[in-house]
Amino acid sequence: MPGGWTRPADVRTSVKKKWEAGTLLARFAGGQDWTPLGLPIRGPSAREIGDQLAEVRQWAAEWTAAAASGPLRVEYKQVGGRHFGANSIPARAWLDSYNDAWALLRVGVEVRRLTGLIEAARGTRLVSWLTDHPMRALRLADDWDRLLAIVRWIELRQAPSMYLRQVDVPGVDTKFIERHKGVLAELLDAQLDASRVAVGVADFAERYGFLRRPGYVRFRVADRFRGFSELSVRADEFTAPPEGITRAYVLENEITYLSFPVPSEAIAILGGGYAVPVLEQLGWLLGLEVVYWGDIDTHGFAILNRLRHHLPRARSMLMDRVTLLGHRDRWVIEPSPTAVTLDQLDPAESALYADLIWGSYAPFVRLEQERISFSAIEKALAEQ
Repeated sequence: MPGGWTRPADVRTSVKKKWEAGTLLARFAGGQDWTPLGLPIRGPSAREIGDQLAEVRQWAAEWTAAAASGPLRVEYKQVGGRHFGANSIPARAWLDSYNDAWALLRVGVEVRRLTGLIEAARGTRLVSWLTDHPMRALRLADDWDRLLAIVRWIELRQAPSMYLRQVDVPGVDTKFIERHKGVLAELLDAQLDASRVAVGVADFAERYGFLRRPGYVRFRVADRFRGFSELSVRADEFTAPPEGITRAYVLENEITYLSFPVPSEAIAILGGGYAVPVLEQLGWLLGLEVVYWGDIDTHGFAILNRLRHHLPRARSMLMDRVTLLGHRDRWVIEPSPTAVTLDQLDPAESALYADLIWGSYAPFVRLEQERISFSAIEKALAEQ
């Protein structure tokens, strides 16, 4: 049968696209009246009827069967000519109701399920979310009762100074909330009063008034601190430096931090990678001389750049060309370098960063902190 002739299966495919796009279901869920949907049927020309009569009869029989069994209503037109008699052939297929569309697509179960979700949400502000996102709602149908229960629990039972871990809903744990926090954010935005949503805050817990997991600062001083060789304290409670401290060294590598010969009147802080947001909570660092020492690689300079957005007077240490070239035999490969624009580096740092990006000395060069000789560390500290 010629491939250009429209068959009932083609109509179903066309309507299915509307279903998958969510337009049909959104109109139904939103209570809009059905508008009869007509789809053109491309059929044989008068010449093709004469030349391919057997194929035309088979094609027409498919449409007769489709019209007889429903749900399509088939509109016919007359085709004929001087050499052939007039023939009535299918011209347009119609769907006259939502039920006809659901029957054609065999989606009655899904439609009833969406209707059930909407009924379960009656009395909340989430009905409009369901009607606006019907296909997403269906994909979430197995979890909808729990999602709805979480939203209602937060709305009615949340108290100040709570962690998300304290949300107590049957069948729900923090892992479930983490997996679904994207859709939960949309639902909570819709359901909660505006005063309970911190607009512009990206962190899920903080946005809805829960306590965030605290950040911790691990530090050492030269002569122990209250009897401890080192301490780890909550950043939000570390409101002032130890007495007599005038300089802070921020170090990225743990073993380098532990072995670092902390000068008197100084504090050594373990940075631990991209931990700048934790350090940003330490407002007292603005009143100290801050020295940052990270790996000589593209991410090391990116961390330095980020730190300087908060601490613009921070200096770098052992992140220079002399140190890099003096340890050529200890270079390793940086696994996933960055090439973002950095706007807080000084000219020498910027030049070295560019050399690392362009592979001026070797591709993907990286000199890690722990590979730098200890004598180089002592020399750098002596020059501070």
